[in-house]
Amino acid sequence: MDAFSNLATGFAAAASFQNLGFALIGCLLGTLIGVLPGIGPIPTIAMLLPITFGLDPLSSLIMLAGIYYGAQYGGSTTSILVNMPGEASSVVTCMDGYQMARKGRAGAALSVAALGSFFAGCVGTIFIAAFGPPLAALAQQFNSPDYFSLMLLGLLMAVVLAHGSVIKAIAMVIVGLLFGLVGTDVNSGAVRYTFGVSELWDGIDFLPMVIGMFGIVEIIRNLEEKEVDRTAISTKFRDLWPSASEFAQSWKPVLRGTAVGSILGILPGGGAVLAAFAAYTVEKKVAKDPSRFGKGAIEGVAGPESANNAAAQTSFIPLLTLGLPSNPIMALMMGAMMIQGIQPGAAVMTSRPDLFWGMVASMWIGNLMLVVINLPMIGIWVKLLSIPYRYLYPAILMFCVIGVYGTNANAVMMILTAVFAVFGYIMVRFGCEPAPMVLGFLLGPLMEENLRRSLVLSRGDPMIFLQRPISLTLLICALGLLLVIVLPNVRKSREIAFQEGG
Repeated sequence: MDAFSNLATGFAAAASFQNLGFALIGCLLGTLIGVLPGIGPIPTIAMLLPITFGLDPLSSLIMLAGIYYGAQYGGSTTSILVNMPGEASSVVTCMDGYQMARKGRAGAALSVAALGSFFAGCVGTIFIAAFGPPLAALAQQFNSPDYFSLMLLGLLMAVVLAHGSVIKAIAMVIVGLLFGLVGTDVNSGAVRYTFGVSELWDGIDFLPMVIGMFGIVEIIRNLEEKEVDRTAISTKFRDLWPSASEFAQSWKPVLRGTAVGSILGILPGGGAVLAAFAAYTVEKKVAKDPSRFGKGAIEGVAGPESANNAAAQTSFIPLLTLGLPSNPIMALMMGAMMIQGIQPGAAVMTSRPDLFWGMVASMWIGNLMLVVINLPMIGIWVKLLSIPYRYLYPAILMFCVIGVYGTNANAVMMILTAVFAVFGYIMVRFGCEPAPMVLGFLLGPLMEENLRRSLVLSRGDPMIFLQRPISLTLLICALGLLLVIVLPNVRKSREIAFQEGG
């Protein structure tokens, strides 16, 4: 009965006129950036973070969440019709989706992708409702040593699943930890690493970092790319429904993809991209004729599209229950919650049940909105592909600048944004991914606080981290992860996986 009561509370909060409006805005924006190659949900959420200052916390989180899982829907449209993934998790959909479109089955591929995504999104939301309370209850047992060990494990997972060199990923995490130390020490009151700049006494602001390193860097990277032809294969609304044989071939991959995505989304470091490729691999393994894949197999659309949406939903579980961002987008969501004065973690469910269950209910509503938005409006989304990127980037850059300056009319914040943009571009050119740095920046101050609190409680004895069962278990997992990183076979397979993902 508690579950029904909580869901009733959530739907009452999410179904208000204001929150329905923000859910629709988020779903529309998510679909749009999923359709338009070269933007993506990470820079979009980074650019829209300043808007959340003036919004109700639930409304802002509903909108940002809608952008994330809406991008998974929109990315499939361009993958199938143009052979160009609008979002990274839709890369694998190109392999069979576009081949189906060339055979005249674009409508069936789009329909299966949308319906599979809807089903997977709903199941992923059920996972949140089912696993959220017990995980939050477990998190209530955490003390400072346990939180430190949990955050250490999360950072190691981010290193394992970051693109490129492991050494570079570790270096970026350390850089993020160092940036997180800037400001006033909460224990001693001493000012650290501010170089006499009074605006940094409260630490480096989150917005200049993410807008500079994700928003502006993404603009520069896309301007370097040569614009490609975006001629789409046309399809009509009446051709969208799949045939009986296509439906029979796709429902089992949808179930398998949903299961794979739901599990991988929960894991720290997991996410929609990893889930999509894992689901595609599973479908090839279980297929009676694997040679069909890459030539228009509907299973190659149904499985990955279900997996990436399920993972997009369940990746909220670690954030909302443990306060641990499982991927870069969840790190931005964590930043949005902190901007609103909300500390992510188990306390959200107990102190703000309307926020937690309102988010859960909004995901059901948002998934329904996305089916209605995507299928009838395919023609409109395809027409948007004709807009050259050189016309889009001035508006995107303007939103970046207004967002930073509008929230804090401070010249130092603008300078920091430019510095992080230059730094982020240099790091990208050297093959260093910025996402681990942002995770280190967010978790660094919390890790330091819990480390020092633990050592104060134990009077400087580090054995406190091994004496608590939860902390010891997490540290053993972290140690196992370090061993996995240094194994040559794992490193080799990891590099191959990300080359395919690229």
